[in-house]
Amino acid sequence: MKVFFDRPAPTVAIDLIGATFEVAGVGGLIVETEAYTDEDPASHSFKGQTRRNRAMFGSSASVYVYRSYGMHWCLNFVSRPGSAVLIRALEPLTGLDVMRQRRGLDRLALLCSGPGRLCQALGVTDDLDGWSLAEDPFHLVSPNEPRTVSTGLRIGITKAADIPWRFGLNGSAFLSKRL
Repeated sequence: MKVFFDRPAPTVAIDLIGATFEVAGVGGLIVETEAYTDEDPASHSFKGQTRRNRAMFGSSASVYVYRSYGMHWCLNFVSRPGSAVLIRALEPLTGLDVMRQRRGLDRLALLCSGPGRLCQALGVTDDLDGWSLAEDPFHLVSPNEPRTVSTGLRIGITKAADIPWRFGLNGSAFLSKRL
């Protein structure tokens, strides 16, 4: 698994589209990602390591979880130290009843469309920050069929907003925002 992740974050972000990801048996198909590197002004790692972003400088194939705007957890997979892939959206497939209970809604398209919604549906909090993707409660399986990936601009950033490092499964109804 570390070999897959020990590559440039944009490459990993593209290759994660179509992968199956679960946390304790709850999850689905990754349909949207964003890439961030240590040379990217929009990245939490751009100004160096801090207590908050320490996990982002950890081993390849580890998890970096942070709180966005003091409200929502966001889940990232570390590629190389200081670089990570934000998991923006999943197509929900397993543990749907658990997701619906956690999110307090029934509409399938809204369960995991957006990083905050995704984390709430999967039960991801900072308790998982720094954990290895190769260990429980995580289960990640590479895509097993060809897929078409669309590219666009990242969402919700002001620095380096013109870098097209947002990737999505072409035609997916589960994206956080159309590409």
